[in-house]
Formats: sequence, C-alpha cells, structure tokens
Amino acid sequence: MSKKLDRVILEMGSGVSLRGGNYTKAACRAVDDAIHHSSLSFMRELGMDPDTEMTVEVTIGVQDPSAVDIDAVQALLPHGRASVRVVKGGLNVPYPERGYETVIASAAVAAFADMSRYRAS
Repeated sequence: MSKKLDRVILEMGSGVSLRGGNYTKAACRAVDDAIHHSSLSFMRELGMDPDTEMTVEVTIGVQDPSAVDIDAVQALLPHGRASVRVVKGGLNVPYPERGYETVIASAAVAAFADMSRYRAS
C-alpha cells in the first residue's frame, strides 16, 4: 500500500525563447523560474531528505509539446523523484517580418511529501 503524499509546494514560472523558436529552452527557463521561487529549508528542519522523501511533478505548457526535450527539463530538478509532462499551452508570438517567432512556456512545479507524521492525532 502506498502512502498518501501531500502537496507541499506549488510554484509557477514562465520562460521564453525570444528569437530561436526553441521549445526546450523556453521550457527549461520556465522550470528554472519556478524552482527559484522556493526553498526546501522546511523539509530539512523537519529532518526530511528532499532527495529521497520528495516527489516532484512538473507540467509545462507550450504550443508544440513534442518539441520539448523532457530529459533536459528533468535534469534541471535538483531534488526528489521527478516526472515531467508537457501539454498544449503557452504562446507563440510570430514576427514574420524578421522570420522568427517567440516561444513562451508556462510551468507548474509541484512537490509532494508524506507529512502524515506531523499531523495532530
């Protein structure tokens, strides 16, 4: 039987590939933006190890989900057991006069841990 995990962090971020149309770069920048808004100090204060006791679920929205290198995004996550899912979303802003488009990605990074031992009985 698996334990119920509690969501302990939810951070959002956005990232842009300004002229290159690079979906992976925009996705990585969005995840980087999100994870730099959080600190895991509370887990260490509670005696928890974020590397082994935390699960991370990343959802990224871009216009072409198949163009994102999931392994590159996953490599950015410094702690926990991570999964990355890419869905249709984000925004492309064309600039046909210059021959490129700007790719904007959105990311939600959720971290989960078993907090049951800290609940009042």
